Amino acid sequence: MKNTVTIYTDGSSRGNPGPGGWAAILMTDTQAIELAGNVTPATNNQMELLAVEKGLEYAQKHFGDYTVLVHADSTYVLRGLESWLDGWKRNGWLTATKKPVENKSQWQALLELRDHFGKKLELVKVEGHSGHTYNDRCDELAVAAALKNNYTLFDGTIKDYEAELVANPPQSVQKPTKKPGATKKETGPAYSYVSMVNGKVFTDKTWAACEARVKGTKGAKYKKVFSKGEETGLIQDYTLHSLL
Repeated sequence: MKNTVTIYTDGSSRGNPGPGGWAAILMTDTQAIELAGNVTPATNNQMELLAVEKGLEYAQKHFGDYTVLVHADSTYVLRGLESWLDGWKRNGWLTATKKPVENKSQWQALLELRDHFGKKLELVKVEGHSGHTYNDRCDELAVAAALKNNYTLFDGTIKDYEAELVANPPQSVQKPTKKPGATKKETGPAYSYVSMVNGKVFTDKTWAACEARVKGTKGAKYKKVFSKGEETGLIQDYTLHSLL
């Protein structure tokens, strides 16, 4: 669509906090540009915010008069942009429970960008880790950036970009072959342990580390997860629970 830029975003933290990475894909009717970077230490939510911020900054600089469609899988980011930001600003950057807003400086930067685009900014929820090519490509880049692995950022035509994604799809798009009758079981080694203690969300790679964090702490919540997608979803669930 002419005079429209579509942005896909994702963030990743290998630990919460830990090494963090962010990524954004910007596409017009003729161009495709990938962006990515890393921050250490960082939380998952900080990287989700930074991905949207970097994408919008690039759009503001290069496509300032375009309509902008931002696709994200973070309910935390989307709800903040859609409904929380104005209330936080009115309340002196305090939440409804009178706690300081976490990641305040990032939210302030996003508020300025949101107001710059005004009615030309549209927000779209994408289901994370569901086989969506662009979202999965952002996830792949964000993880590589967090781990400081080698990766190549695309900058060229839409036609060449689509051909590249067909030839080299993100790993999460390549569905593993299942044996007939096989069912998914939540067994085996943990990907991580996600916990919420005193309103803050953490991830630990071992149960011993998580147990030390939550043991004896009133109201602590925790769960063993088996994939990055499950980890991200639970981080968002716990974050939203702490804000409501």
